[in-house]
Amino acid sequence: MAGSSTAEQAVFYYDVGSPEAYLAAERVVEVLGAVPEFVPVQIGGPGGFRCAEEETIYRSDIERRAAAYGLLPLRWPAQFPADTDWAMLVATYAKQVGRIVAYSMAAFRQAFAAGRDLGERDSVLLAAAAAEMHPAAVLKAAELKGTRARLSAAGDAARAAGVRDVPAVWLPDGRVFHGDAALDGAAHALIA
Repeated sequence: MAGSSTAEQAVFYYDVGSPEAYLAAERVVEVLGAVPEFVPVQIGGPGGFRCAEEETIYRSDIERRAAAYGLLPLRWPAQFPADTDWAMLVATYAKQVGRIVAYSMAAFRQAFAAGRDLGERDSVLLAAAAAEMHPAAVLKAAELKGTRARLSAAGDAARAAGVRDVPAVWLPDGRVFHGDAALDGAAHALIA
């Protein structure tokens, strides 16, 4: 969270169910030139679409940008947007045990490169296994009240830092850059 990061460290806020956050996560380290603190939060993100055309336009834009970045072609989960509450609890646990980047990247790739539904526990457990997290520990930790409290506190801290949607990059000077397209602006601000 913004207040707990080191003085020079940027913070990357995201939700593993957000395709825009997936695009940003795949690029954030390279674009910023450093590994930011990864903080899973449940703020904003794509809700329901008003019509099929709006969803088609959204998906086409994400697919176009993924191709432009040289990522694997997107495979959309059958359920989109998915209920990622449990996946985000597991992300919170992954942060606690030092596996946040590995788990988050595996979860993003399960959802948007493999087309798996992160609303299904098996998909989340596959991502956790890829991050070398034991399934029994994951199952137990995701059910703890303390894990849910940490996820909620991270969201509260993000909102207090000015984050209104994900993905977002918070810089040590207090500026927040929202969206995948803003990564370059965040990188220039870090250099300056």
